[in-house]
Amino acid sequence: MKKMDKNILDSDRVGRLLIMFTIPAFIAMAAHTLYNVVDTIFIGRYVGKHAIGGLTLVFPIQMLSLMIGMTTGVGGASLISRFLGANQKERAELALGNSFTVTFVLSVILTVIGLANVPLWCRFLGASDNTLVYASDYLYIILIGMFFMTFSFSLSSLIRAEGNAKVPMIGMVLSALLNIVLDWIFIGPLEGGVKGAAWATVISQLIGVIYFMSYYLFGKPALRFKLRDLKPDWKITWETLAIGSSAGAMILSGSLSAIIVNRTVITFGGDLALATWGILNRVMMFAMMPAIVIGQGLQPIVGFNYGSRRFDRVLKGIKISSIIATAIGLGVFLAVYFHPSAAIRIFIDDKDLVDLGTYAARRVFLAMYLIGLINIGATVFQSIGKALQAFLSTTTRSVLFLIPAILILPRFWGLDGVWWAFPITDFLTFIVVIGMLVPVLLEMRKQNLAHKKETANSGGGNDGDETLAESAQAAI
Repeated sequence: MKKMDKNILDSDRVGRLLIMFTIPAFIAMAAHTLYNVVDTIFIGRYVGKHAIGGLTLVFPIQMLSLMIGMTTGVGGASLISRFLGANQKERAELALGNSFTVTFVLSVILTVIGLANVPLWCRFLGASDNTLVYASDYLYIILIGMFFMTFSFSLSSLIRAEGNAKVPMIGMVLSALLNIVLDWIFIGPLEGGVKGAAWATVISQLIGVIYFMSYYLFGKPALRFKLRDLKPDWKITWETLAIGSSAGAMILSGSLSAIIVNRTVITFGGDLALATWGILNRVMMFAMMPAIVIGQGLQPIVGFNYGSRRFDRVLKGIKISSIIATAIGLGVFLAVYFHPSAAIRIFIDDKDLVDLGTYAARRVFLAMYLIGLINIGATVFQSIGKALQAFLSTTTRSVLFLIPAILILPRFWGLDGVWWAFPITDFLTFIVVIGMLVPVLLEMRKQNLAHKKETANSGGGNDGDETLAESAQAAI
């Protein structure tokens, strides 16, 4: 077998690798989060709270583009990392090309269905007479650019899987900065309102996709897909969707729960409560970001080392990332819990909205610090190809706990029931994910001890690249 070029994942210390991947991922995720946050800030200050309500209603549809991008990106990234760890570059390139194809097909389907009847979808999402025009104007343009949004999410994960965290970071930051500038131009001087915000998002995502594709076409990627790699290999495609479905299902269930939350909030609190929830949701995106990016930084480390049967490095990466995620989560929780009004006033300085948002935030964020370990568990399952556990760990929060809580608790506690549903859900999800993760970690520890014993008995090393590649097959 031809020896691959040396990969950084094959040599560096685990702690250093985690920092190397997490910091760019944090910057990239912060940039991505700014898309909806900046739109909301400009809309809140230039248009008003009903427009914020319109954007809040449309957000679940935007999440569907993230669902497709995460499904193909996470699934493809898991295969790529493990194939690289097993020294199978051609298979990794095939996984890359197939991820492109699946992303394209699913994006087109979503766009066509969405554009069929935009006002109908907005009414289904819970739009009132006050918010319908804002929701419809924004959604129509977002659907036109859905293709670019989906590919942006997918490409950033696929590039990161080959050990390159810099390119995704630059692409996301470039898009975010452009989005801010275009928001200011389109919403401010040009007075484009929600339409201006939507066009700013679509154009900035388009530029991001162009940058990512230029990396594959003109840069120096570890993987270069060929046209034949775009032809579906059903085994690769199936495994991509099976592994990525956990991440996609998490977004889909999150989108469904967001629709239910929106409609419940409107029922028990009206348009003011909807605008309040829209702002809290944006704050929540920032609060959850550390947990998400640490998982993104951990993914290539776990995937590569699991593929090459270096279980000690897998376990070390999980331990370090869990400690960091928990510590940062506690810090973010304390900041948001004790000073929620400061975050809300960034978006709009409406006294009634700030008062309700402050009250709600102290309940919604009560157990948010547990999200770090929940996300680490989901990342581990995705990275090592445990499709069932990955699916359960990412859907349990929304489907099994949050949606039932939202449907039941407000019947007894009114609007308070919506706010209390979130900490209850976070705590129960934590119990479930840890319960699934512990046996997997114990099994890896057992395999690590057996692998060390086997290595010692065989003379303390591999006989070459063939031996490494063959031994790695058991992990794929």
